[in-house]
Amino acid sequence: MSKAHSNPEVLVSPGNVRLTVHGRLLIVQRHQAGMAQAHIAAAMGVSRKCVKKWIDRFDQEGPGGLRDRSSRPHTMPTKTSDEVEQKVLAARAEHRDGPDVLAPKVGVPARTVSRILRRHDVPYLRECDPMTGDVIRSSKQTAVRYERARPGELVHMDVKKLGKIPDGGGWRAHGRQSRNLDRKVKIGYDYVHSLVDDHSRLAYSEILPDEKGTTCAAFLERAIDYFAAHGITRIERLMTDNAWAYRYSLRELCAEHGIVQKFIRPHCPWQNGKVERLNRTLATEWAYRQVFLTNDDRAAALAPWLEHYNTDRRHSALGGKPPISRLLPT
Repeated sequence: MSKAHSNPEVLVSPGNVRLTVHGRLLIVQRHQAGMAQAHIAAAMGVSRKCVKKWIDRFDQEGPGGLRDRSSRPHTMPTKTSDEVEQKVLAARAEHRDGPDVLAPKVGVPARTVSRILRRHDVPYLRECDPMTGDVIRSSKQTAVRYERARPGELVHMDVKKLGKIPDGGGWRAHGRQSRNLDRKVKIGYDYVHSLVDDHSRLAYSEILPDEKGTTCAAFLERAIDYFAAHGITRIERLMTDNAWAYRYSLRELCAEHGIVQKFIRPHCPWQNGKVERLNRTLATEWAYRQVFLTNDDRAAALAPWLEHYNTDRRHSALGGKPPISRLLPT
């Protein structure tokens, strides 16, 4: 064996290959020693075609021919074109939606949209500011995911607190530097009460002035009627956090409707994750998706958005279908 063909570069081979670089070199060495290719194949437990391939590569390329190569095909006729990829990226930047929502807008399957976004390192929506699209956070993920088998088996309830919008618009309309102009003026908060079904993700929300026990109980009564009108005639279990208003003020109403109350572990909001996720969706797609110049304008936009969420908006956990798709016609 010539000196030029000794000591090929040592590389780490993938775990599923039959021969390492050293095994391929051993084939070449045995062939140069005069051993028949059939005998080499039998001794090393590979096919004759494999032996011939490595001998030919060594003859043509020297030690470099024994190194691992990429398994990527030379041509990919079905690869998504650059034009389509740019269209997907532009739609994501403009609409700030997920793959299931973007897919029909760009005419590309949702799975392909997802791969394009990952290939270009586009951050997940949950990590981005809803108005600017800038990356601002990373989210905790629950290790155990579950979904109840039928509508009404379990519902989740929570309150989202939002600062009211002053007349003429707040800092989102005029910039952060305007926040300190009228610091003494207290405009208060809106309390967005929400109930979401674990199985279908059907949601009901109202903007109320507080989160007191009587307010929560009255909201739950209306939410039960809303669910019944959409085919969920019985709620079996209600999951909430451990707030006083939930723990003591809903007992009588839950007993009247045969609802079993369940409480999450203290300081573990992800256990009530479905309504927490709805709260974030409310913020990103309704409350902060556009600039509102008055609080009344934002409040008036909630009901139409909620109708869109339940009947038209694609939900990734439902295979790209809206919550109403999992309910019987009413």
